[in-house]
Amino acid sequence: MPNPPERTPPAPSPKTRKALPPLRERARQILETLKQTYPQAHCELVFSNPLELLVATILSAQCTDKRVNLVTESLFARYRSAADYARASQEELEEAVHSTGFYRNKAKNIRAMAADLVEKHGGRVPDTMEALVALAGVGRKTANVVLGNAFGKNEGIVVDTHVARLSHRLGLTKATAPEKIEAELMKLVPREDWALFSHLLIWHGRRRCTARNPDCPECEVRELCPSADTFARPRASSGRK
Repeated sequence: MPNPPERTPPAPSPKTRKALPPLRERARQILETLKQTYPQAHCELVFSNPLELLVATILSAQCTDKRVNLVTESLFARYRSAADYARASQEELEEAVHSTGFYRNKAKNIRAMAADLVEKHGGRVPDTMEALVALAGVGRKTANVVLGNAFGKNEGIVVDTHVARLSHRLGLTKATAPEKIEAELMKLVPREDWALFSHLLIWHGRRRCTARNPDCPECEVRELCPSADTFARPRASSGRK
């Protein structure tokens, strides 16, 4: 009787990841881990008062903080009050902020915002969400930046491209509209950490979880991220034996 054919042993199953904690607990663990990873996380726009931060935030749309900081170094020396911006000509301000991109709209928004400050608030930046979003050229995201960083008020969570990208990768939300992302994050993160949470995600997005080549193997929150295996890539060989 012929011997039965040899069976190929089954391939070893891949290592099974630990089950992820429930969403709210996972959000808390992500927050605490990122706090330990980036204890110095802060707004990277350079400013010395609420008006400077408001102007810098308007300029930061579709522009890096590094570029904005280069531009505002001379801009803030030249324009020191809301009245200064309101009196500036469109052409003059366009030239001053040209390198931040979209300079026509940015110059227009800054002049209109400054005129509102002079007319409605005596030139001072208000410290409430309602008053800030009523200013020309100021939306909720900009207001959140100013409230959280110039006034220390946690009224919301700033949702920029980094925050939106990481929120999706970390499985904290499936929403795509910034206001819906913000609303869902606000339910998961303690209010006292709303402003900080934005900074933590932004720092992590710039330093580890980049858009095109996230460093999943070294990521501090890898075990809490449902996307880690999707983005992980094998390390390049050094050529050494």
